[in-house]
Amino acid sequence: MNEKVEAVYRAESRRVFATLVRLLGDFDLAEEALHEAFRAALEQWPSDGVPENPRAWLVSAGRFKAIDAIRRRARFDPLEEEHAETISIEEQEVNEIEDDRLRLIFTCCHPALSPDAQVALTLREVCGLKTEEIAHAFLTPAPTLAQRIVRAKTKIRDARIPYEVPGPAELGERLDAVLRVIYLVFNEGYSASSGETATRPDLSAEAVRLARLLVELLPEPEALGLLGLMLLHESRRAARTSPSGDLVLLDEQERRKWDRKLIAEGVALVERALSSRRFGPYSVQAAISAVHAEAAEASATDWAQIVALYDVLERLDPSPVIALNRAVALAMRDGPAAGLSVIEEILRKGDLQEYHLAHAARADLCRRLGREADARASYERALALARQEPERRFLRRRLAEL
Repeated sequence: MNEKVEAVYRAESRRVFATLVRLLGDFDLAEEALHEAFRAALEQWPSDGVPENPRAWLVSAGRFKAIDAIRRRARFDPLEEEHAETISIEEQEVNEIEDDRLRLIFTCCHPALSPDAQVALTLREVCGLKTEEIAHAFLTPAPTLAQRIVRAKTKIRDARIPYEVPGPAELGERLDAVLRVIYLVFNEGYSASSGETATRPDLSAEAVRLARLLVELLPEPEALGLLGLMLLHESRRAARTSPSGDLVLLDEQERRKWDRKLIAEGVALVERALSSRRFGPYSVQAAISAVHAEAAEASATDWAQIVALYDVLERLDPSPVIALNRAVALAMRDGPAAGLSVIEEILRKGDLQEYHLAHAARADLCRRLGREADARASYERALALARQEPERRFLRRRLAEL
């Protein structure tokens, strides 16, 4: 029975949490209620059986546990009793509510919060990532990030930020932060920042599901572009790792394993976004992925088109990571020396010194040019920075081959 409860926890806990935040109006109270609900499930489900609708059962149990806790405190504070009454007369059924995770994302991405706090809070509260995982993604000390999350929750409570999807007048200006968060969630699932596995399909699926909801709610070009980008990446998941869990590079992947249905849907979304003439960085990144997806084999990839798209992307959203990716494409179009000079300039500026993929890219180009000592040094630096075990195994293999 414990295994069944654990399975429900993995599948439903963040949905239950989001609804409890709406019902209780407080992050910490909702977190406490969530754990109490699952504790009750461990006690009752072995004898009563798993309910037909576990999510509804857990929301109801969590709400009543929270009411009990508030009423115990009400002996010392009459306002707590009023709060308990507000929760108890909630009339909306769990099965009829709108998607509470989308509400929660917009709450976490409220403009009253700093951009870093928006992302950190959403990854922690909507997706359930551990503080340490988020800290690694931000290259930020875990205690600093934990304080950032606490301050953001306090601001939401003190400023009485509403738990709702904003109206049409506000929706557009709030979209950029929401798209950024959804894509960060997807990336953590598509290429996990640390751990034993290369991917976390549950997070990618959650990001795609949230993006679909967002497109339904607000079919803006960049929302279409982001969904298309994620579907094109997701189409390659089955080919990205070997049966033993090792990484398989893009040019070595078995393209028959690519999901053509997802590719077709992704390409159609990209075309819709680009035809609007109001597209942005996500749509251009999706167009780059579409060029890869439409190549029947690696040697047929149109690298000139990809470099041209990276030129557009750098104008729209200049960043060292985009410059790095453009350099890799440049190496494929013009040869490894052309790409290597750009990467070395990026590293000389001090950008991406702590980014393992920059050193891995430099190592690969040095290897292709026969500069084995330089390649070895960069592979070793990349290995020292990498946190994901499949990537570490790949880098060790490259070092062994040298």
